[in-house]
Amino acid sequence: MKDPARFRTEAVEKLGREVPGKAIIAASGGIDSTVAALLCQEALGERARALFVDTGLLRAGEVERVSEFFRASHLDFRVLPAADRFLGALDGVTDPEEKRRRIGTAFIRLFEEEADAFGTDRLVQGTIAPDWIESGGSLRDTIKTHHNVGGLPKDSRLKVVEPLRDLYKDEVRLLAAHLGVPSPDRQPFPGPGLAVRVAGPVTAERVARARTANAIVEEEVDRAIRDGRLARPWQYFAVLLPVRSVGVLGDNRMVGEAVSVRIVESIDAMTATAMHPSAELLRTVAERITRELAGQVTRVLYDITDKPPATIEWE
Repeated sequence: MKDPARFRTEAVEKLGREVPGKAIIAASGGIDSTVAALLCQEALGERARALFVDTGLLRAGEVERVSEFFRASHLDFRVLPAADRFLGALDGVTDPEEKRRRIGTAFIRLFEEEADAFGTDRLVQGTIAPDWIESGGSLRDTIKTHHNVGGLPKDSRLKVVEPLRDLYKDEVRLLAAHLGVPSPDRQPFPGPGLAVRVAGPVTAERVARARTANAIVEEEVDRAIRDGRLARPWQYFAVLLPVRSVGVLGDNRMVGEAVSVRIVESIDAMTATAMHPSAELLRTVAERITRELAGQVTRVLYDITDKPPATIEWE
């Protein structure tokens, strides 16, 4: 995409043709779905309804942060509380691909209900090129199923509309700047949320543990950025591992889980390079995680793997 203004005009015209009536929009709060929602809103006006789902798998303060971002972007939206639905769908599931499929199905079933109430069969998504490339199909191998592509149930009655399907992340950001979208105060966050940062079983307790660890990583990295000790990464987060590790608390032996910290730089999310932050920063992160999750997490690791061979997220 060389000309954001031209892309905007063409996308709005195409949306008008693809959506003769109303449409609901899956708005996650990320830059991709926000841009798609704004284009749809421009094309359809009040015939478009943006929906932000609180899955119970979001980061600390995410609902408030995303709502503020949407308001600053002049996007009309509704928040749908659905934590019980999503945690229930993940009960007993440990396989990463099955998690994504279950989450994709839960989203679609919820959106089907909302679409019926709104009187439409059109669902607009912020799918971009890396999503469908990594989800496989044709001659491509499935790297990992994206919940908004390969994770969608085949029996869904919704017709999916994807105005950003051929764009990469850097192109979406150019388009966002053209649309006047403020720079989001959040880094890219996976649609399945903390479900893919809780390796192994997903329970309310383990999600809460991962949420705390993620918040600590974000706070300490943000502080290092403000202090000029670290260039702004593309993504930085924690993954809760299904590993039991022996630790010591005072004079007592205890067994807790392990957390892996990941900090990467990238341009378009197709490739990524693990950053090498200072030992001081990593030590601070490890001390905070093991202190604030005392008795729950006994070990903190740092992931130095690039993409490829690894993906940015663990699952």
